[in-house]
Amino acid sequence: MTATVEPTAQTCAVIDLATTSVRALNAELHAPTAHHYEVLHPQGAHAVAAGVQADIAVDVHGHVGYYAAGMNDGGRITVHGNAGTGVAENMMSGVVRVTGDASQSAGATAHGGLLVVEGSASMRCGISMKGVDIVVGADIGPMSAFMAQAGRLVVCGDAGASLGDSIYEARIYVRGSVGSLGADCVEKEVRPEHRTELAELLDAAGIDADPADFRRYGSARRLYHFTSGNDY
Repeated sequence: MTATVEPTAQTCAVIDLATTSVRALNAELHAPTAHHYEVLHPQGAHAVAAGVQADIAVDVHGHVGYYAAGMNDGGRITVHGNAGTGVAENMMSGVVRVTGDASQSAGATAHGGLLVVEGSASMRCGISMKGVDIVVGADIGPMSAFMAQAGRLVVCGDAGASLGDSIYEARIYVRGSVGSLGADCVEKEVRPEHRTELAELLDAAGIDADPADFRRYGSARRLYHFTSGNDY
Protein backbone atom coordinates (compact mmCIF):
# COMPACT_ATOMS: atom_id res chain seq x y z
CA MET A 1 0.00 0.00 0.00
CA THR A 2 1.43 3.36 -0.97
CA ALA A 3 1.22 6.36 1.31
CA THR A 4 -1.68 8.71 0.71
CA VAL A 5 -0.07 12.14 0.59
CA GLU A 6 -2.27 15.20 0.78
CA PRO A 7 -0.09 18.28 0.06
CA THR A 8 -1.00 21.81 1.04
CA ALA A 9 0.28 25.22 -0.01
CA GLN A 10 2.86 24.99 2.78
CA THR A 11 4.27 21.73 1.26
CA CYS A 12 2.82 19.82 4.18
CA ALA A 13 1.62 16.26 3.66
CA VAL A 14 -0.86 14.35 5.81
CA ILE A 15 -0.50 10.58 6.16
CA ASP A 16 -3.13 8.61 8.09
CA LEU A 17 -1.87 5.32 9.50
CA ALA A 18 -5.45 4.16 9.88
CA THR A 19 -5.43 3.64 6.11
CA THR A 20 -1.71 3.59 5.26
CA SER A 21 0.98 1.14 6.40
CA VAL A 22 4.05 2.14 8.37
CA ARG A 23 6.16 0.68 5.58
CA ALA A 24 4.53 3.04 3.10
CA LEU A 25 4.94 5.98 5.47
CA ASN A 26 8.64 5.31 5.93
CA ALA A 27 9.16 4.82 2.20
CA GLU A 28 7.71 8.29 1.65
CA LEU A 29 9.90 9.79 4.39
CA HIS A 30 13.00 8.16 2.89
CA ALA A 31 12.33 9.94 -0.41
CA PRO A 32 10.29 12.92 0.74
CA THR A 33 8.09 14.91 -1.60
CA ALA A 34 7.18 17.47 1.09
CA HIS A 35 9.01 19.45 3.75
CA HIS A 36 6.56 18.76 6.57
CA TYR A 37 4.52 15.67 7.42
CA GLU A 38 1.57 15.23 9.76
CA VAL A 39 1.12 11.58 10.75
CA LEU A 40 -2.29 10.64 12.14
CA HIS A 41 -3.53 7.64 14.14
CA PRO A 42 -0.22 5.86 14.86
CA GLN A 43 -2.03 3.73 17.48
CA GLY A 44 1.19 2.41 19.02
CA ALA A 45 2.71 1.22 15.75
CA HIS A 46 6.39 0.28 15.78
CA ALA A 47 9.24 1.92 13.81
CA VAL A 48 7.22 5.01 12.92
CA ALA A 49 9.41 7.55 11.09
CA ALA A 50 12.47 5.29 11.26
CA GLY A 51 15.46 5.91 9.02
CA VAL A 52 14.75 9.51 8.06
CA GLN A 53 17.77 11.03 6.28
CA ALA A 54 16.48 14.44 5.25
CA ASP A 55 15.90 17.83 6.85
CA ILE A 56 12.14 17.43 7.14
CA ALA A 57 9.66 17.97 9.97
CA VAL A 58 7.48 15.04 11.02
CA ASP A 59 4.71 15.48 13.58
CA VAL A 60 3.26 12.20 14.83
CA HIS A 61 -0.07 12.76 16.56
CA GLY A 62 -0.50 9.95 19.09
CA HIS A 63 1.39 7.23 20.90
CA VAL A 64 4.05 5.12 19.14
CA GLY A 65 5.58 1.72 19.84
CA TYR A 66 9.15 0.46 19.55
CA TYR A 67 12.00 2.31 17.81
CA ALA A 68 10.14 5.41 16.67
CA ALA A 69 12.50 7.82 14.87
CA GLY A 70 15.24 5.21 15.02
CA MET A 71 18.39 5.95 13.00
CA ASN A 72 17.23 9.53 12.44
CA ASP A 73 19.80 11.52 10.48
CA GLY A 74 18.66 15.11 10.09
CA GLY A 75 14.92 14.95 10.61
CA ARG A 76 12.95 17.02 13.12
CA ILE A 77 10.53 14.46 14.50
CA THR A 78 7.98 15.13 17.24
CA VAL A 79 5.85 12.45 18.87
CA HIS A 80 2.79 14.11 20.39
CA GLY A 81 2.26 11.37 22.93
CA ASN A 82 4.25 8.56 24.54
CA ALA A 83 6.97 6.43 22.93
CA GLY A 84 7.87 2.78 23.44
CA THR A 85 11.26 1.11 23.72
CA GLY A 86 14.23 2.59 21.87
CA VAL A 87 12.92 5.92 20.64
CA ALA A 88 15.65 7.67 18.59
CA GLU A 89 17.82 4.55 18.84
CA ASN A 90 21.10 5.01 16.92
CA MET A 91 20.20 8.58 15.91
CA MET A 92 22.97 10.37 14.02
CA SER A 93 21.70 13.97 13.81
CA GLY A 94 18.53 16.03 13.94
CA VAL A 95 16.00 16.48 16.74
CA VAL A 96 13.54 13.98 18.20
CA ARG A 97 11.01 15.20 20.75
CA VAL A 98 8.52 13.18 22.79
CA THR A 99 5.89 15.32 24.47
CA GLY A 100 4.90 12.52 26.86
CA ASP A 101 6.91 9.70 28.44
CA ALA A 102 9.40 7.29 26.87
CA SER A 103 9.90 3.63 27.67
CA GLN A 104 13.28 1.98 28.22
CA SER A 105 16.45 2.51 26.17
CA ALA A 106 15.57 5.97 24.87
CA GLY A 107 18.41 7.24 22.70
CA ALA A 108 20.30 3.94 22.88
CA THR A 109 23.63 3.97 21.01
CA ALA A 110 22.80 7.34 19.45
CA HIS A 111 25.78 9.16 17.90
CA GLY A 112 24.46 12.71 17.58
CA GLY A 113 21.51 15.04 17.49
CA LEU A 114 19.17 16.01 20.31
CA LEU A 115 16.54 13.83 21.98
CA VAL A 116 14.04 15.61 24.23
CA VAL A 117 11.61 13.68 26.43
CA GLU A 118 9.32 16.21 28.06
CA GLY A 119 7.98 13.65 30.55
CA SER A 120 9.88 10.75 32.14
CA ALA A 121 12.08 8.10 30.56
CA SER A 122 12.28 4.54 31.85
CA MET A 123 15.33 2.40 32.57
CA ARG A 124 18.49 2.41 30.45
CA CYS A 125 17.91 5.88 29.07
CA GLY A 126 20.99 6.77 27.03
CA ILE A 127 22.49 3.29 27.20
CA SER A 128 25.77 3.21 25.25
CA MET A 129 25.19 6.74 23.98
CA LYS A 130 27.97 7.82 21.64
CA GLY A 131 27.58 11.57 21.23
CA VAL A 132 23.87 12.33 21.43
CA ASP A 133 22.42 14.98 23.72
CA ILE A 134 19.42 13.80 25.76
CA VAL A 135 17.27 16.14 27.86
CA VAL A 136 14.55 14.63 30.06
CA GLY A 137 12.00 16.95 31.62
CA ALA A 138 11.15 14.66 34.55
CA ASP A 139 12.68 11.40 35.87
CA ILE A 140 14.76 8.55 34.44
CA GLY A 141 14.86 4.92 35.49
CA PRO A 142 17.69 2.68 36.70
CA MET A 143 20.82 1.81 34.72
CA SER A 144 20.59 4.97 32.64
CA ALA A 145 23.72 6.05 30.75
CA PHE A 146 25.11 2.53 31.17
CA MET A 147 28.40 2.40 29.22
CA ALA A 148 27.74 5.91 27.92
CA GLN A 149 30.73 6.81 25.79
CA ALA A 150 30.12 10.43 24.74
CA GLY A 151 27.43 13.08 24.76
CA ARG A 152 25.37 14.79 27.47
CA LEU A 153 22.40 13.53 29.49
CA VAL A 154 20.34 16.14 31.33
CA VAL A 155 17.74 15.03 33.87
CA CYS A 156 15.43 17.67 35.30
CA GLY A 157 13.92 15.27 37.83
CA ASP A 158 15.30 12.25 39.69
CA ALA A 159 17.55 9.45 38.45
CA GLY A 160 17.17 5.78 39.36
CA ALA A 161 19.75 3.36 40.68
CA SER A 162 23.13 2.60 39.08
CA LEU A 163 23.34 5.85 37.15
CA GLY A 164 26.24 5.93 34.69
CA ASP A 165 27.44 2.41 35.36
CA SER A 166 30.71 1.79 33.47
CA ILE A 167 30.53 5.27 31.97
CA TYR A 168 33.27 6.57 29.68
CA GLU A 169 33.36 10.26 28.75
CA ALA A 170 29.69 11.25 28.67
CA ARG A 171 28.50 14.01 31.00
CA ILE A 172 25.43 13.67 33.18
CA TYR A 173 23.53 16.53 34.81
CA VAL A 174 20.80 15.80 37.37
CA ARG A 175 18.63 18.33 39.15
CA GLY A 176 16.89 15.91 41.53
CA SER A 177 18.03 12.94 43.58
CA VAL A 178 20.10 9.99 42.38
CA GLY A 179 19.15 6.50 43.57
CA SER A 180 22.76 5.32 43.40
CA LEU A 181 25.80 5.66 41.16
CA GLY A 182 27.03 2.78 39.04
CA ALA A 183 30.57 1.45 38.79
CA ASP A 184 33.15 4.17 38.11
CA CYS A 185 30.57 6.99 38.09
CA VAL A 186 31.24 9.84 40.51
CA GLU A 187 29.93 13.31 41.23
CA LYS A 188 32.14 16.02 39.75
CA GLU A 189 32.68 19.73 40.14
CA VAL A 190 30.37 21.98 38.15
CA ARG A 191 32.55 24.69 36.61
CA PRO A 192 31.36 27.82 34.75
CA GLU A 193 31.77 26.13 31.37
CA HIS A 194 29.46 23.36 32.52
CA ARG A 195 26.80 25.89 33.58
CA THR A 196 27.05 27.46 30.13
CA GLU A 197 26.82 24.08 28.43
CA LEU A 198 23.81 23.12 30.52
CA ALA A 199 22.04 26.41 29.86
CA GLU A 200 22.48 25.88 26.12
CA LEU A 201 21.09 22.34 26.31
CA LEU A 202 18.05 23.42 28.34
CA ASP A 203 17.41 26.26 25.93
CA ALA A 204 17.65 23.94 22.91
CA ALA A 205 15.19 21.58 24.60
CA GLY A 206 12.79 24.40 25.45
CA ILE A 207 12.86 23.56 29.15
CA ASP A 208 12.81 26.32 31.75
CA ALA A 209 15.19 25.27 34.53
CA ASP A 210 18.01 26.95 36.43
CA PRO A 211 21.44 25.44 35.61
CA ALA A 212 22.55 26.27 39.14
CA ASP A 213 20.21 23.57 40.48
CA PHE A 214 22.00 20.70 38.73
CA ARG A 215 24.85 18.44 39.80
CA ARG A 216 27.32 16.86 37.38
CA TYR A 217 28.40 13.23 37.18
CA GLY A 218 30.98 11.46 35.05
CA SER A 219 33.68 8.83 34.92
CA ALA A 220 36.28 8.41 37.64
CA ARG A 221 38.41 6.77 34.91
CA ARG A 222 39.33 3.81 37.11
CA LEU A 223 38.11 1.19 34.61
CA TYR A 224 40.25 2.37 31.70
CA HIS A 225 43.30 0.30 32.57
CA PHE A 226 44.05 -3.30 33.45
CA THR A 227 45.20 -3.73 37.04
CA SER A 228 47.46 -6.77 37.50
CA GLY A 229 46.47 -7.18 41.15
CA ASN A 230 42.84 -7.82 40.31
CA ASP A 231 41.57 -11.37 40.23
CA TYR A 232 40.03 -11.72 36.73
